[in-house]
Amino acid sequence: MKSAYELAMERLAASEGEREPITEETKAKLAEIDEKYRAKIAEREVFLTPKLVAARSQGNFSEAEAIQKQLVNEKARLEEEREEQKEKVRNA
Repeated sequence: MKSAYELAMERLAASEGEREPITEETKAKLAEIDEKYRAKIAEREVFLTPKLVAARSQGNFSEAEAIQKQLVNEKARLEEEREEQKEKVRNA
C-alpha cells in the first residue's frame, strides 16, 4: 500500500511528464546563465546603491524611494530574463 506522499508524487510526475536527466553540458550552460545574471544584478546594485545612500543622507526620501523601486524592478526584470534563458536551455 502506497503512502499519500507517494501517490501525490506519482500524480505530479504524470501531470508534468517525466523530464530527461540534465546533462553536464546543460548544467554548465545553466551555471553560465546564472553567473551572467548575477553579474548584471551586482552591476545595477553597484551603480544604484551610492545614489540611494546619497539621496538618504541628503534627506531626499522621495528620490531614495524612487531609486529603491528602480533597483527592485531591475532585479525582478533581470531574474525573469534569467529564468526565461534557463527555460530555453532546458527545453532545447
